[in-house]
Amino acid sequence: MTRSRTLREQEGRAGLTLIAPTLVITLVVVVLPLLWAIMLAFQDVRLINIRSAGLFGRFTLENFAYVMSEPGFWTALVNTLVYTVAGTALSIAIGLVAALALRARFRGRTLVRASILVPYVAPVVAVAFLWETMLNPQYGIVNTWLDQPIAFLTQAKGTLLGIEVPVALLTVIAFEAWRYFPFAFLFILARLQALPADLEEAAVVDGATPTQRFRYVILPQLWRIIALLAVLRFVFTFTKFDDVYLLTGGGAGTEVVSVRVYNFLTARDDIGASAAQALVLALVLVVFLVVYLRFFGGGERAEQG
Repeated sequence: MTRSRTLREQEGRAGLTLIAPTLVITLVVVVLPLLWAIMLAFQDVRLINIRSAGLFGRFTLENFAYVMSEPGFWTALVNTLVYTVAGTALSIAIGLVAALALRARFRGRTLVRASILVPYVAPVVAVAFLWETMLNPQYGIVNTWLDQPIAFLTQAKGTLLGIEVPVALLTVIAFEAWRYFPFAFLFILARLQALPADLEEAAVVDGATPTQRFRYVILPQLWRIIALLAVLRFVFTFTKFDDVYLLTGGGAGTEVVSVRVYNFLTARDDIGASAAQALVLALVLVVFLVVYLRFFGGGERAEQG
């Protein structure tokens, strides 16, 4: 009994020793900055007085009242939601189509699959500059195909499905979908290759059309991976900064909350307000994750039970 307990204690100590570096790195890189940002959100801290600001200064809700009453905050939050939902849905839809198209064997399939990953692995600065050049109203290649040049990244308004929306916002959504659909492609393709072939073969024998096979055989087995992709892409896109900032700088109706946080920090030197906006962004994400776990996490537990 004593020996068994000793072996168990040794294994426990060995496990703690192995995970200790990861815990320390997570604590220093993630937890401590997060706690500090939360504390700054409740203090009147600016760049000029950050040295004199202590960890336990005068806490207040003025930063939250200030950023929520500032012109443009709610517009930026709506832009963020539209950009996130549309970019996530489009990237997953394009990734699904690409995975279905490249599922079967054909000559050069490996090369085509590898080339699809280029938008995802290419440096964001390079691809953003490429899109800016292509969409330029004076010398961009896209405008040479149009009867009338369109300033895709600066034009204020356009119409989509009868709704007036910023043209630049539609452009950055298209950029988001193009850049990150390979991420969805990899996940969905891996799931497709793991599907049992006998189900589709039985559907073919029963006379099911390709559309029916996709709807009743393939798609039901992809819902879990699509739900996982949706939450991952939502989280990544909701906090996205570099894509929007490099393309438009947050102008022409494309200001999202992450760009607004950056502008408050650099242009106004208001660290407390920036931290407050970032905290609001995090709270919205927490709400989304709770909803996701409520509707999808419970289903997985029920299936296992």
